[in-house]
Amino acid sequence: MNITVLGGCGAVGTVAVQTLNASGVFSRIAIGDINEEKARDLAGACGSGNVSAIRIDADDPASIRAAIEGSAVVLNCVGPFYRYGPAILRATIAAGIDYVDVCDDFDATEHCLALDGEAKRAGVAALIGMGSSPGIANVLVRFCAEDLLEQVESIDIYHAHGGEATEGPAVVKHRIHSMQVPIPVFVDGRFERLGLFEDAGRAFEETTEFNDVGTYDVYLYPHPETITLPRYIAGVKRVTNLGLVLPPAYAELIKGVVRLGITGEEPLAVDGRPVVPLEFAVTYILSQRARLTREAGLTAPMGCLKIVVKGQKGGDRHTYIFSMSSRGHGMGEGTGIPAALGAILMAQGKIRGKGVLPPEACVVPLELMELAKKHVHMEGRSGMPLLLEHIDGRGVKEIINL
Repeated sequence: MNITVLGGCGAVGTVAVQTLNASGVFSRIAIGDINEEKARDLAGACGSGNVSAIRIDADDPASIRAAIEGSAVVLNCVGPFYRYGPAILRATIAAGIDYVDVCDDFDATEHCLALDGEAKRAGVAALIGMGSSPGIANVLVRFCAEDLLEQVESIDIYHAHGGEATEGPAVVKHRIHSMQVPIPVFVDGRFERLGLFEDAGRAFEETTEFNDVGTYDVYLYPHPETITLPRYIAGVKRVTNLGLVLPPAYAELIKGVVRLGITGEEPLAVDGRPVVPLEFAVTYILSQRARLTREAGLTAPMGCLKIVVKGQKGGDRHTYIFSMSSRGHGMGEGTGIPAALGAILMAQGKIRGKGVLPPEACVVPLELMELAKKHVHMEGRSGMPLLLEHIDGRGVKEIINL
């Protein structure tokens, strides 16, 4: 069985390729990237004759079609997703190939969900947003709804990560985009869209403790859980997503650039030469990243995903807190490993249904956890480094082993 990993040389795609190669599930893995030389280097480093490289240009539909031809599954790691996600999904549906991605832009998610009918008519299963948040977060909420609670009332998702050795322009563009768009929240059983810098948006900011990572101020993120979970978790009244990129000074730099408004895409003439403000802003932000990371004492990647689910069971109110934290591993592992697991589940026929589906709609939680135990080895243990805390109606806390 063949798989093509688009954007396979980025931080996320590289980890996904390595995880897929180690799994032995696929007979051929094609790394598709605009940097063909880097793709060839990664293919060679995999030490397996079944990993190859192909150049793709995500702006060229013909290039995408040629790259994915003959694949059983396409794993899309090309960012930013607000620019490339729907177009690549559309091309994959047209080719009749099953699809997995790590889309974390809510507006791109809305466009992808609108392709559900096309995917069903083509007999294609498209699992979107299969990273950490979204991705693992959605699946853990489904686990809570199906196995731990009778009624889910609220879902609050938090994430903090940083310190990766490198960061690409697509990641920074995603962060800038996330700060500029109206951010969806689901509160009191209805949707609202709030500006990050408006009073209504700032009212959601809070200080959150992340297991093994620290305590930080977090702010609204436009991740798509807030628009997909209310569709699939019956009766839920609140879904929010808040996060932070580390170190905090780096997050504040990006916020400052957005506040200044130097993120347009129309070129300006500077000494007679065209300069795109967004490209300048991204370049400047990345030029400061190493200094800010060093000054913060952040010497290695670290991060934590935290999901707080509250609801009812047996007439009592219960709270479940999931924490997936790591040191020495960053966004690449946190997103690339779940993406690879999603692709493996797809190949094994364990993604339920056809059409465009978020993780909570088609990934069976226990099947994902069992697969992780087999293919994921982090923090000196097999499986996801997951901590689950339970607080009962009397306020008594316990640790639950999964």
